[in-house]
Amino acid sequence: MKTLCSVLGLLLLIACCCYAIPQALDFNTSPVNCCFNFAVRGIQARRVSHITKSHRSCLKPAFIVRTIKGKELCYRDTFQWALNMYNKLHNTQGSKQQA
Repeated sequence: MKTLCSVLGLLLLIACCCYAIPQALDFNTSPVNCCFNFAVRGIQARRVSHITKSHRSCLKPAFIVRTIKGKELCYRDTFQWALNMYNKLHNTQGSKQQA
């Protein structure tokens, strides 16, 4: 009888965990993209497909640049080329949305 109760309790615990884990993933607050190594030279603007800022909880604030080939490069948030590229892409996208 003790074995049966233990097995049923274990199955109930597993069922609760299996239900809770997918919901917990929706509320993941850990940073996904943080930078630890930084590029020191800019690339041609035509090769940039997307640029974002790193998550605010990352230790080192940075820009993450994705190239048209899918490669990701990190630039310090003080690197002028990255700052200009970020402003250029985001101001252009903003003006397209308003029109």
